[in-house]
Amino acid sequence: MLSRTADNLFWMARHIERAENTARVLDVAHRTSLLPLDIEGPEAYLWYAPLNITGCANGYELKHGLARGSTVNRYLALDPENPASIYNCLRLARENARAARGAITSEMWEVINATWLELNRVSRDLDNERFTDFFDWVKDRSHLFRGVTLGTIIKDIALSFIKLGTFLERADNTARILDVKYHILFSENNSVMSAADFYQWGALLKSVSAFEAYRKIYRDVITPIKVAEIMILRDDMPRSLHNCMNEVEAAIIDINGSSGREARRRAGEIHAALHFGRIEDVFEQGLHDYLTDFLNDASLLGQEIRDAYLSRRDYIISAPIKKQSQTQQIAFVN
Repeated sequence: MLSRTADNLFWMARHIERAENTARVLDVAHRTSLLPLDIEGPEAYLWYAPLNITGCANGYELKHGLARGSTVNRYLALDPENPASIYNCLRLARENARAARGAITSEMWEVINATWLELNRVSRDLDNERFTDFFDWVKDRSHLFRGVTLGTIIKDIALSFIKLGTFLERADNTARILDVKYHILFSENNSVMSAADFYQWGALLKSVSAFEAYRKIYRDVITPIKVAEIMILRDDMPRSLHNCMNEVEAAIIDINGSSGREARRRAGEIHAALHFGRIEDVFEQGLHDYLTDFLNDASLLGQEIRDAYLSRRDYIISAPIKKQSQTQQIAFVN
């Protein structure tokens, strides 16, 4: 496969996954804003979480100033000047799909093209009260695209690059959500969890579709250490870091290019650390430091994948998360 075609498939999948992830983050931020908060500080502190997760805090502040729910929603969802907005993610996904038209099926193209056309229609009439429906629509279109992909495409190297982009993006997003939300919810609470805390942690689990899985596995109250465990180490949870790296490593092995030895080695190292890791060791190191190390490793893996298989574009795959403040940006993948 030509490196440019591989590049288009990889980034088509990443942008579709990124649009869904942004919709998930905004949806849980909106739902959380309706709940009572135990943390100190203004409401804006809550709305900096989605800005930090997506790395858009600096750009938002330059344009809008203090974080407010309605403006954060519109900036991250529909602003064409924001490179990380859902609007631009779906636009770039369609452009990459069109460039790789010969490597995807007609059904895949029809879904992604129809999504882009409908986005332009619904965005004109979208008001603040309908954003929740919009986020559900974005998630549904992403699910539809993945289902059509798995149901129609030949299981060859093209599918491997699609999976590689999907699960590398998903792992990056899961780590960022957990780090930012854990910082807000845990560091500000030093005593027994209140009812509000329960709903806050439940909202975090729902942002990665893990709430029902948590109740099925643990069958007890929600605790921070178990939330971290299900999102990091459980390989039977679809959006956990462990499961994502299962898929990333398998995709790289399937591609099996002679120039991808370093990418395979690093993917194997990351996967092994998750496969044999213990949540007690994660917390002994410090959850923030652990997730920062994971994101650094994922960034290096993305660069090695780019160098081995993809066109040499100036993409930034990831960047480390640093200590949080109300206005601090976390660099995001562009």
